[in-house]
Amino acid sequence: MNSIREQILQRLAGVLGVVAAAHDASVHRSPTVAIEREHCPALVLFPEADQITERANDRVTRELTVRITALARAIPPLVAETEADGLLTAAHAAVMADVNLAGLALGVREIDAEFDIEDADATAAAIPQRYRITYRTLSCDLAQLG
Repeated sequence: MNSIREQILQRLAGVLGVVAAAHDASVHRSPTVAIEREHCPALVLFPEADQITERANDRVTRELTVRITALARAIPPLVAETEADGLLTAAHAAVMADVNLAGLALGVREIDAEFDIEDADATAAAIPQRYRITYRTLSCDLAQLG
C-alpha cells in the first residue's frame, strides 16, 4: 500500500487530469526535463517538502507542500500568459473544491504564486502556485491515516 503522501499526490494528479482534459492540456508529475512545446499547455505537479508539525502519542501531523505550475506557449506573449492564467485558475478551483482530498487530508491551503515569462521559439509562460496540505498518519505506518 502507498503512503498517504503518495495517495494525496495521486489524487491531485487525477484532479489535474480532469482539468487538463477540459482545456486540451497535458499533466506531468515531477518531470526531470523541460516540457516540450508540443505538450503545452500543461499542468505540472511537483512535491516540494513534507514536514512533521506535531506528534501526539501515535499520531503525526504532517504538511506536504506542492507546486502546481501552469505552462503555455504562444505568440504574442500576452496570449501565453492569459492561457496559463486560465489553466491555473481552473486547476485552483478544482483543488479547492475538495480541500479534504476525498478524506486523505485535513485541509489544503494556498501559499503563494510566482510568474515566469521566457522568450523562446514561442513565448513561454509559467505560473506556479504553491499549496500546503495538512494530513495525519500513524507514527509507525505512513500508509495509515491517523
